[in-house]
Amino acid sequence: MRIDRLDHLVLTVASIEAAAEFYTRVLGMGVVTFGAGRTALTFGTSKINLHEAGKEFEPKARRPTPGSADICLIVEDGITEVMAELAAPGSIPRKGPCRAPARPGRSPAATCAIRTGT
Repeated sequence: MRIDRLDHLVLTVASIEAAAEFYTRVLGMGVVTFGAGRTALTFGTSKINLHEAGKEFEPKARRPTPGSADICLIVEDGITEVMAELAAPGSIPRKGPCRAPARPGRSPAATCAIRTGT
C-alpha cells in the first residue's frame, strides 16, 4: 500500500465547545461545521474532526476516550487492492469499502476503516 498523504485526523474530546475554543484562541485554528452538525478545526489545508466522547460518529476507534485520535490517510492504490492487503494478519478491515462524502474541492472517495491488532 502506498500512502499519498494525510487526509484528516479525528480527535475525541470531552467537550467540542471547549476544544474548539482552545484551538482557536491558543493556536489560531478555524472552526467549521459540516455534515449533520459535525465540527472540525482547520489550519492551512489540514483538518481535525472533533468527536465528543460518547457521541462519536462511525467509523471510530475501538475505545474512543478524550485525547484519543484516529488517522485518516489517502493512498494511491485502489480500494480493491487496499482491502486485499488489509486482510493480512495484524490488520482487520473494520468497515468498508464505503463512500466518504465529498469535501470542497474533492470528489467522494471509496474508504475503509481499520484498526491494528493493538
